[in-house]
Amino acid sequence: MQQIIFATGNQGKMREIRKILDGLYIAGEPCEILSMKEAGVDIDVEENGLTFEENAMIKAKAVAEAAKGAIVLADDSGLEVDYLNKEPGIYSARYMGEDTPYSVKNANIISRLEGVEGKQRSARFVCAIAAVMPDGSAFCETATIEGEIGYEERGNGGFGYDPIFYVPEYGKSTAELSEEEKNAISHRGKALRAIRKQLEE
Repeated sequence: MQQIIFATGNQGKMREIRKILDGLYIAGEPCEILSMKEAGVDIDVEENGLTFEENAMIKAKAVAEAAKGAIVLADDSGLEVDYLNKEPGIYSARYMGEDTPYSVKNANIISRLEGVEGKQRSARFVCAIAAVMPDGSAFCETATIEGEIGYEERGNGGFGYDPIFYVPEYGKSTAELSEEEKNAISHRGKALRAIRKQLEE
């Protein structure tokens, strides 16, 4: 069985990843998808890149170095709010401090957009996923989902900034979408399917 280590400890993320990569075969072998913890990899990686792609690759290469012989995937994702000069961007997880609850981060973004209406509230989620193969070769896929910042938190699904990210064509926040709906249109879903295609080839 081929092991794939996904460089994250986020359980919400792992659930999405396992669902989208379910049934993946590489070179005729079924794949087992492990988090860093499940793979016994305990390292802190300093993500000092200037783009989502650079950070994903830094993370993937560091974990691949620690876990010889496995395929390693790593993502860097975040929220870009156009009116706020694309903040929080690559600092989405660290925005207002890593231990700050997302309810506080979300409330802060909503308050900074007070008086801003309609299309001016445009935003997107970005996800870059890097893959490092056992032979050291590496590649990356990036995908986005466009939407707007809502006026309040809505929905109990998803995680992070999902409750304030409104998808006009669904009339819902990403936290109100079913898991299937979200995985079909999300930035991570699109990037994972692109990575899956590359891995299968």
